[in-house]
Amino acid sequence: MAALNATRPPLVVHLVYRFDTGGLENGVVNLINRMPAYRHAVVAMTEVVPAFAGRVTAPDVAFHALHKPPGHGAQIYPALLRLLRALRPAIVHTRNLAALECQVPAALARVPVRLHGEHGRNVEDPDGLSRRHQWIRRAYRPFVHRYVALSRDLAGYLEHRVGVPPRRIEQIYNGVDIDRFHPAAGARVPIPGCPYDDPSLWLVGSVGRMHGVKAQTLLARAFVRALEQAPALRPRLRLVLVGDGPLRAEAQQIIDAAGASELAWLPGERSDVPAIMRGLDAFVLPSQAEGISNTILEAMASGLPVVATAVGGNPELVVAGATGELVAADDVQALAGSLLNLASDAARSKALGRAGRERVERQFSLPSMVAAYQGLYDRMRSAR
Repeated sequence: MAALNATRPPLVVHLVYRFDTGGLENGVVNLINRMPAYRHAVVAMTEVVPAFAGRVTAPDVAFHALHKPPGHGAQIYPALLRLLRALRPAIVHTRNLAALECQVPAALARVPVRLHGEHGRNVEDPDGLSRRHQWIRRAYRPFVHRYVALSRDLAGYLEHRVGVPPRRIEQIYNGVDIDRFHPAAGARVPIPGCPYDDPSLWLVGSVGRMHGVKAQTLLARAFVRALEQAPALRPRLRLVLVGDGPLRAEAQQIIDAAGASELAWLPGERSDVPAIMRGLDAFVLPSQAEGISNTILEAMASGLPVVATAVGGNPELVVAGATGELVAADDVQALAGSLLNLASDAARSKALGRAGRERVERQFSLPSMVAAYQGLYDRMRSAR
């Protein structure tokens, strides 16, 4: 039996706060499905949502939910310590501030390699200025062997605000499945269920959880402002907001109050994101804070021009004037202006979209992301 176990691939435990729909979690799914050199397990401090876990297609992946109650994570330390001792992983990889405290039981369980990923800003600290959050990260710093920052912006935060030596920081960009997300062949493809199937219309949209820093209400206000400034576009300019959350109702109210209810479609959460992307003419990410946005990469891979707020890692993805446009966060007028620029110049919009697709193919493919993580895992195991 010992000889048999020795031939099994080493185990990576991916430790997250909640395993449910989201960019961070989708990145974990992509890694698991494409890295057979390692076995994988997912541990959620709170819940594992079965429908989302079903996206994992790799064999023999175990899921564990610890059902943490509100409060400090020390409440689940005993259960997590027992689980890690039973699993005996080669690597524990925690992600974001909410899961960072789990580095303590991982150290107590003597896990050989302990990694922590920073994927984006906290909702209550979009600019990374919270001294409390910086202090918390410093407190757990001795337990982490290596940090993974998804953007240069986050790497700089770890170095200059948290005091992590640069040699302990690895910067790895997200990757996107360029086969699943690809441009429409010719004209955009009608979105299933969408009322805007007339090819003469121009559809701008966004996809994502509608809450907090994602700020879809900014896009709703900018859409209304664009219609006010260029009423000639009203017959063909349409807005598509895909996702669910508290901001969905707020965005709908903004649109309704402007008398534009028939010009916007808010269908809620959808699972057919590639089809949504191929049915748009432009993509907007109006966030107040970001790490490295999966949806920006998906939109670029789909051949769409992207308008994004110049926050977090967004300027590392969107090249202003080449693959899209960047605007200041919370600037309704600037975002409205960008919508008008793209809607009024179809040839330029398509050129920006083509350049975005080429950029993704060169720099942000899934194979390159998986290779970077596997290389890090291999090096860390060898060094430890």
